[in-house]
Amino acid sequence: MEKSDKIIYLMTGISFLIIGVAAFIYSWATFAGELRKGFLHSILTLINNLLLVMIIMEILRTIINYLKSQDILLEPFLYIGIIAATRKMLTAGAEISFMEMNNDQIFYRYLLDLGINALVVVALSIALYLIGRRKRQTVE
Repeated sequence: MEKSDKIIYLMTGISFLIIGVAAFIYSWATFAGELRKGFLHSILTLINNLLLVMIIMEILRTIINYLKSQDILLEPFLYIGIIAATRKMLTAGAEISFMEMNNDQIFYRYLLDLGINALVVVALSIALYLIGRRKRQTVE
């Protein structure tokens, strides 16, 4: 049963690697294709797509770590949460800059979204700090 478990994790890891490479290539192809819309828009799209690639690669790293140590760590998921919240903030910020704000309610909803994601980044960063501090204390 354990062998089957490892095989499934291995196949899942290979799938994430293929998806990560495809998403990376797609990111740069999209960047090149959207340059005619404007450099700023193209850069924001590229950053958003590359952050997605980073999320995929963090998941792959978690799978690799599990296959090596048979242990699932919390830190990679915290990193994924930070990257995802940052990606959402960049996306919302880009949407705000490219939209015409005719409605204050929509603008405040975007600001609330940005604020909540910023709080998520701070909370997850504090969690990473506390985990690192605890690990240092157990080593000493």
